[in-house]
Amino acid sequence: MKATGNAEIPAAGIIDSLAGNARRLALTALGNPIWLSLLAAICFFAALSPHFLSWFNIGNILLQASFLGFLAIGLTLVIISGHIDLSIGSLVGLCAGLCVVLQGDLGLPLAVLAALGAGVFSGLVNGFFVERLGVNSLIVTLAAMIGLKGLTFAVVGETSIIAQSAVFTWIGSLRLGSVHLITVLFFALLIAAHWVLSNTRHGREAYAIGGNRNAAVNAGVRVRRHVMVNFVVSGFLAALCGIAIAANMGAAVPTYGQGYEGWAIAAVALGGTRLTGGAGNVINSLAGVLLLAVLRNGLNLIHLSAHYVLVAIGLALLIALILDKRPGAGKTLPAFFLFNKNRRG
Repeated sequence: MKATGNAEIPAAGIIDSLAGNARRLALTALGNPIWLSLLAAICFFAALSPHFLSWFNIGNILLQASFLGFLAIGLTLVIISGHIDLSIGSLVGLCAGLCVVLQGDLGLPLAVLAALGAGVFSGLVNGFFVERLGVNSLIVTLAAMIGLKGLTFAVVGETSIIAQSAVFTWIGSLRLGSVHLITVLFFALLIAAHWVLSNTRHGREAYAIGGNRNAAVNAGVRVRRHVMVNFVVSGFLAALCGIAIAANMGAAVPTYGQGYEGWAIAAVALGGTRLTGGAGNVINSLAGVLLLAVLRNGLNLIHLSAHYVLVAIGLALLIALILDKRPGAGKTLPAFFLFNKNRRG
């Protein structure tokens, strides 16, 4: 009997712990409406389409969210440090094209490395112009967006190019149950980015730079290095996104990534990241990415025109910009989700 009584104590403690976590999750949802919006969208489309919550469709939603999520992770880092990157959409198309075009001459491993290298180099150039030459990041990355788009058509041409490597397309379509390998990779990178922002000096100082650049400089923060690192990470993840799309589709198309920069900005802004810098996190950016993926998938399932998807995204971005003006914008993720409770944003 004593053994039974003693066994009930830890069980009660576990129940109390779960209840406490549930309360904190509820506070998180109330603190940032993006999570409640995501839940509402899921319930709405599930009621209208019997196929929406099928395992196959959930896997597809997560895959589409992953493509956009690669960009959102890098963009969150750049925006937190007080800048913007409009070149990521064009970089997706260029790196997808490079990876596919170079497979015949270099082989798959070197083609992938070349595409990733192009993404890193693009991010490095953006960071150099922004931090070393003092040009506004909006202007720099807008110029890069236009130039990279032209370069993409020069590399790929006007039509699609089929990938020559069977291994490449096999990896791109590989599933673990209903979940794509690409999705697993995305969540692994998301966790890594969250840890960097929450537990490293780079994360702490990125927030400080976006919050008050002059104060960060006066405090001895190496602003240029941190900002350039964030641009490089953004370029690398855009390249990874392009490679993942090309692998999944088995081809490169010059229009890959078109408009993705707008979607990524909307997702990050909806997630509560302050567009002027200094506050935000990749966990809430995930909610923004999932919401956009659910909207896109759900509207297609209920046979609404793709034009309405664009309208929905435009309205979502306007709402995000309005929310960004509210007091305490971006400070919506409680310590429950953070490894370091002293982390801002």
